[in-house]
Amino acid sequence: MVSIDEVARAAGVSTATVSRALSGRGHVSVAAKAKVEAAAKSLGYVVSASASSLASGRTRNIGVLVPFLDRWFFSTVLSGIASALMRRGYDITLYSLTADRAERHDVFDTFLRRQRVDGVIAISIELGEEETGRLLELDLPVIAIGGPNPRLTTLTVDDVAVARLATEHLLALGHREIAHIGASPEFDIDFHIPTHRRQGFEQALADAGIPVKPSLFEPADFTIEGGFRAAKQLLGKPGGRPTAIFAASDEMAIGALLAARELGYRVPEDLSVVGIDGHELGEFFRLTTVDQFPLGQGERAADAILAELEAAPAAPPAHRPGELPYELIVRGSTARLPS
Repeated sequence: MVSIDEVARAAGVSTATVSRALSGRGHVSVAAKAKVEAAAKSLGYVVSASASSLASGRTRNIGVLVPFLDRWFFSTVLSGIASALMRRGYDITLYSLTADRAERHDVFDTFLRRQRVDGVIAISIELGEEETGRLLELDLPVIAIGGPNPRLTTLTVDDVAVARLATEHLLALGHREIAHIGASPEFDIDFHIPTHRRQGFEQALADAGIPVKPSLFEPADFTIEGGFRAAKQLLGKPGGRPTAIFAASDEMAIGALLAARELGYRVPEDLSVVGIDGHELGEFFRLTTVDQFPLGQGERAADAILAELEAAPAAPPAHRPGELPYELIVRGSTARLPS
């Protein structure tokens, strides 16, 4: 393996300069940094993680707590975190945090205490008081994406406002018989996001003077299959059918589009459909959605934790601290209700 001494000789600088240039710690002139990086690249030199850790007291590794690894939203947030950290020379260690109390206890009382991470990012996981206390005892930076936690730095999306925006879009198009695909109680965990989205939906209806009809609500499980089944229930009931569907996630909205197609409904001529998330398949399905930029959420969380670690002056945020952006993206799945 190529040593740091060989890089120093090739660049014509000291080993201390090589160390500062490649670690990003300490002052190095632009010219010297360029020479070191060129020499390291030509020799195939890679900084030893163990040696760097010993010298700096840092692992250059961030622990990420995630509730699901097989769901699009979480994997996309995770991708944003990983790419942003990789650009800055950091690795990640994943901890899948299920509802199992014993497994969660192991993560907080054993794995995170092995001093293998410099900080922790929690993705959409509601932490109890004891778990939050365990994290704070580590004396490491912690960034939480999701609902509020007064003891932690959090990045949040206002789910009530997001749902209101989606519903108000349908109302502005003249729809009054609007159905909602939400979640059943077993999926309404971690900050009760489905409940907040249903509240936003019902608030928008109330402000428009439209009574909420329980018959126009159908629970699902935030998957395409679940949205498909729920939409078939809503569209197949006897009596009046909805002219629009607001689904609490894009995956369920895509399922609703497929169900409408199978039942012979034209979208958007016969039925308008809107979702939430900004799913990568949304453009393909021409789905109108409220994009909450999950990739950007991950990148912003990574930037926030690195700013705390490196004590670098933070750039002025584009949005209020802690608030994550969202935007209505109008495509071809919604249209004005024919008069």
